[in-house]
Amino acid sequence: MKTRHFTAVEWIDFANRVTSAQQNEAMQKHLESGCKGCAETESIWQKVRKTAAAESSYQPSAADVRIAKAAFAAAGGIAPKRQGSAIVQLLFDSFLQPAAVGSRSAGLGVRQMLYKADPYQVDIQIEANKEGTRLTVTGQLLDVSFPGIVGHNVNVTLSNRRGKVLMLMTNEFGEFNGEIENTGDLELTLPGENNEGVVISLRNALGNVPRTKQ
Repeated sequence: MKTRHFTAVEWIDFANRVTSAQQNEAMQKHLESGCKGCAETESIWQKVRKTAAAESSYQPSAADVRIAKAAFAAAGGIAPKRQGSAIVQLLFDSFLQPAAVGSRSAGLGVRQMLYKADPYQVDIQIEANKEGTRLTVTGQLLDVSFPGIVGHNVNVTLSNRRGKVLMLMTNEFGEFNGEIENTGDLELTLPGENNEGVVISLRNALGNVPRTKQ
């Protein structure tokens, strides 16, 4: 008598324990008979069921979720949520200050900016390398809710919106630093109030930085 093998669908039901008592008994006997093919199929779907059951118990922390969302938004995957122009306010920009006579061509490769991005005040300096191909971004966070207190251990995301994303963290002095390819389209993302990511656009941060001839 030819042995009847069970289908993958039947083994899925068997693994999920939704087969009838009679079907379950027949399939159990079939496994005990030594059928290697069906045993392998049954083993696979048992592992799938256990993995699916364990998956539901995994829950990332709110901080990890916020970092992932900020990185994805900074990389251009989704449009970041903005709650109005009052969220990010430019307080100072060295490029907007009149240069001294005879020095207008100096310092084109360095720019300093100061932003208010609740709950932080963000001091940023951007400097290009000699070739103008990479930018060094240095910053410091101050918590405006608590004057004199720096924003330490804060996750900061720097993106050039061309697939390059740096995940940075402020040190004990609220400082962060990173070097990234210059695409002319940088974005800085940091956690804001109510776990909303605050995005500071640094588009064309240094203008047309002249490149050094080789």
